[in-house]
Amino acid sequence: MTIETKHFDIAEHLNTPEEIRCFLQEVAATGDESDFIHALNTAARAMGMTEVAKKAGVTRASLYKSLAEDGNPKFTTISKVTKALGCKLAIA
Repeated sequence: MTIETKHFDIAEHLNTPEEIRCFLQEVAATGDESDFIHALNTAARAMGMTEVAKKAGVTRASLYKSLAEDGNPKFTTISKVTKALGCKLAIA
């Protein structure tokens, strides 16, 4: 008997702005910079890349490129995407 596995994508389970905010807070508290950029990608996919790009004032293609695994987004892009997701960056 073989066991079938299914790819788990957290983006499929982030359904509300509150869930997205909590997800980003957890990654910011426990991960590093690359983890946070990956989390922004995940959250943007959960909300919809087109919608996030529009709210952030960037093209969809540049958003994909910035948040890709080998991307290196500027701080302004990170800030705009965070705001587009309904969150804000804070220093504590």
